[in-house]
Amino acid sequence: MKKALSTGFASLLLTAALSAPATALTVEGVDLPDTYSAMDTELKLNGAGTRSKWFMDLYIGGLYVPKTISDGQAIINADEPQAITLHIISGMITSDKMKSATMEGFENSTDGDLSAIQNDVDTFLDVFSEEIKDGDAFDLVYLPGEGVRVLKNGEARGTIGDLEFKKALFGIWLSDEPAQEDLKEKMLGQR
Repeated sequence: MKKALSTGFASLLLTAALSAPATALTVEGVDLPDTYSAMDTELKLNGAGTRSKWFMDLYIGGLYVPKTISDGQAIINADEPQAITLHIISGMITSDKMKSATMEGFENSTDGDLSAIQNDVDTFLDVFSEEIKDGDAFDLVYLPGEGVRVLKNGEARGTIGDLEFKKALFGIWLSDEPAQEDLKEKMLGQR
């Protein structure tokens, strides 16, 4: 009986291990899976890195695309399923700080011209109104013809904008004026 139980338990553990998503990369203790499913498309982890400010690590950003690519502008412009994941690793991030930094990122990625997407930006910033805690995760998933689906800790918070909004949003990390240059390089698999 004891042997049957331990064999059954070992079999259960093996089954659980085989069904769990494979981890492609661990950054600052955050495991990033090697794939992400969006609109029946299996996206691959292109790269990931740490967003830091004043020597403090704030979050881990991961980029998922259909095929690995190192051209940030091509990713920004692509009208295909893509995802950026943000894993909060600092208790120093507050709702107000996240909104302010994201707004600055939008301004940088659009050369300050938000007129065509201002309503979408305002709606997006509302996602950060709720308290943000260490361990929270945000998924920003672009779905062609639908917009950017935003999830917080796996729970859908809404779908926002269109391709133009997605270009500005992904530009926060991948444009010529990214939130952080070495994070951009890591997301693009260049380091």
